[in-house]
Amino acid sequence: MISVFELFKIGIGPSSSHTVGPMVAARRFLDKAAALEGVARLSATLYGSLAWTGKGHATDLAIFLGLLGQTPATLDPDAVAGLVAGLRERKRVGPGDAYAFDPERDLVFDFDIVLPGHSNGMRFQAFDASGDVLADTVFYSIGGGFVTEEGQGETSVVEAIPHPFENAADLVARCARASRSIAEIQFANEIARRPEAEVVAGIDAIRDAMFACIDRGLRMDGELPGGLKVKRRARSLHERLQARAGDNQRPMHQVMDWVSTYAIAVNEENAAGGRVVTAPTNGAAGVVPAVLRYFKDFCPEYSEEGSRIFLLSAAAIGALIKRNASISGAEVGCQGEVGSAAAMAAAGLAAGLGGTPEQIENAAEIAMEHHLGMTCDPIGGLVQVPCIERNAFGANKAIAAASLALHGDGTHRVTLDEVIETMRQTGLDMQSKYKETSRGGLAVNVAEC
Repeated sequence: MISVFELFKIGIGPSSSHTVGPMVAARRFLDKAAALEGVARLSATLYGSLAWTGKGHATDLAIFLGLLGQTPATLDPDAVAGLVAGLRERKRVGPGDAYAFDPERDLVFDFDIVLPGHSNGMRFQAFDASGDVLADTVFYSIGGGFVTEEGQGETSVVEAIPHPFENAADLVARCARASRSIAEIQFANEIARRPEAEVVAGIDAIRDAMFACIDRGLRMDGELPGGLKVKRRARSLHERLQARAGDNQRPMHQVMDWVSTYAIAVNEENAAGGRVVTAPTNGAAGVVPAVLRYFKDFCPEYSEEGSRIFLLSAAAIGALIKRNASISGAEVGCQGEVGSAAAMAAAGLAAGLGGTPEQIENAAEIAMEHHLGMTCDPIGGLVQVPCIERNAFGANKAIAAASLALHGDGTHRVTLDEVIETMRQTGLDMQSKYKETSRGGLAVNVAEC
């Protein structure tokens, strides 16, 4: 089972696979080194997509922070500059500055080798005072902040759950047999692993973090870091929408403008390294919050319980995509990030508005189907262009998909399982230069400055 708390992780930007995952891996290796005797120095090497776009995605900073003992969920984004400056000055990491680590010498970007397990590969080594290797571990950041260690596979939970499901057809059938909704199936599985009050509080914390990210993004102004000179615009968009709120006649598409503004606010926060919720990745972090905020601000059906139904249903769909295809832009392109997020958001909204399991599955299918083939080609390796606007379009597509599905009775020609498999095959066929390497697409056809 993939939990709602695995698909929705509270962390920092700008990337779940290139920032959150490497920080998690670095912290894990730090813990491994602490269990060894005689460790004097640590090193890290980045391969594949982590090397090609690591600078733009702050992968170097993530490695530094992980080796300093930080974790994405607890790190204060405002403390990053000071922590990194201290490391560059002391050139020491670990508890009590126990290990040497020179950022210039001990972090290597290998642009030539792609490790066999995944494009997002990294190797950590621990050395004794004589330079002999005491530990050598390869990790893969496989998207959405998930990390695997070479030779161990992905960590799985072994507790029994009442409603296991492998694909969408299985999920819908289980809903029918148990006379339960998709959200109720996911919730029953969650409380088999954690106390019910903890699950409810955790889901509410995810929702609140999403809304807080939107609100902060609407207040902030200025230029995003990284050198592309991209200016924040969520605040000015929000101010214009507020100014027009009192107009007697408002165009119907103004609701779309609000949704776009919500999504842009989140992804500008993500690009600035702020506090965001991986949903299911950081590059696609604006889609689910924007649609959830649309549900809250524009739909009379909204309630706190409705927000839980939304997020549980979205998590069930995200789990299917991750299990049977991928949510990693480095593996399948942006169809696996914004496409997955749109499918999850469409399912969540359809569920919150009272859709049947069949209508919810249809909503997710429509949203995913119309993101097939989308490449991942960030300019300069930064999660800014075209990523920020893609989230706005993904959110609006999700709402359209939910609306279309709710106007039907749940029957449709193409199934969600078929679309997920198509996405997987399309990702396999896609040339690597279109999969989060910044070596194709807009990344090479648009000047960086």
